[in-house]
Amino acid sequence: MTTALRLEKITPDNLDAALGVKVRPDQEHLVAPVVKSLAEAYVHPGVAWPRLIVDGDRTVGFLMAFFDIDFAGDGTGKDIRSGLWRLNIAAGEQGRGYGRFAVGTVAAEIRRRGGTRLTVTWEPGDDGPERFYLGLGFRLTGETSGDQTVGVLELEPGRPD
Repeated sequence: MTTALRLEKITPDNLDAALGVKVRPDQEHLVAPVVKSLAEAYVHPGVAWPRLIVDGDRTVGFLMAFFDIDFAGDGTGKDIRSGLWRLNIAAGEQGRGYGRFAVGTVAAEIRRRGGTRLTVTWEPGDDGPERFYLGLGFRLTGETSGDQTVGVLELEPGRPD
């Protein structure tokens, strides 16, 4: 990981780079491909926040956050959450801190928007990302979203990422 690590909006100029982000074959069942995420971002404007993770001139991953959704989906608006919707780190780029950077940037954006919690869901199982998220300080909520495990990270105001 270098000091040139940044997020970039998805544009016509970097769309092919975004679509080229592929996780390892043994992880494909754990996270949707970038093309599905971009389709979901298109139909959920204002909620979805898709970004490329770029290190220098290399695209190393993709993330998509969500902001202020009715997490329960019951229309009451009593359970409004923000968090990380997708995280795809390219197969050859894993283990270099890019996932940690991605979570930190989403946490900073949620905090900037006045939020105090970051929600994430993941596929359960030994080959899933649970250890990664728990290692970053997420705690299990005991909830599921569909068939996915729900975790939450409490965000301290003013805490650097």
